[in-house]
Amino acid sequence: TSSLNTLDKERKSLESVLQAVEREITNIAIPASYKPFNAMRGKMPWPVRGKLLNRYGSSRQGSAVTWQGIQIAGNEGDSVISIHNGRVVFADWLRGAGLLIIVDHGGGYLSLYAHNQSLLRSEGDWVKGGEAVATVGNSGGQRQAGLYFEIRYKGRPTDPRSWCQ
Repeated sequence: TSSLNTLDKERKSLESVLQAVEREITNIAIPASYKPFNAMRGKMPWPVRGKLLNRYGSSRQGSAVTWQGIQIAGNEGDSVISIHNGRVVFADWLRGAGLLIIVDHGGGYLSLYAHNQSLLRSEGDWVKGGEAVATVGNSGGQRQAGLYFEIRYKGRPTDPRSWCQ
């Protein structure tokens, strides 16, 4: 259960970062050609191609703690793409998430890409959907290379499978 306490601390750390990010992203100018994130439900690409290693909402290590995103197996060094246009609001190391990049897509939507080998974009950068933002790795204590991926709306996790095809 010390691992459960660690998982809970890591989740709280991520929640704290997300709250700080949300405070900073109000009133960001959005380009006129931008299609709203919510209009793209079910039409966005997966950030990496690979086998899904867990299901959103499923139990982590047989505990009451659940997955708030999905883990996708990948090859170390493969490109991780942004699923939609947006602005990088966090690009740094975070305990439990490793090298993490968070993209704000406007309208309260964020995508999170964790356990990367390297980050290709910096905080404040604008990115296009399909553009590489990181490379697949196993930072943050993962046993195998892969990507942990979340989509959040107003701070709450949503099932990525309803957004990506």
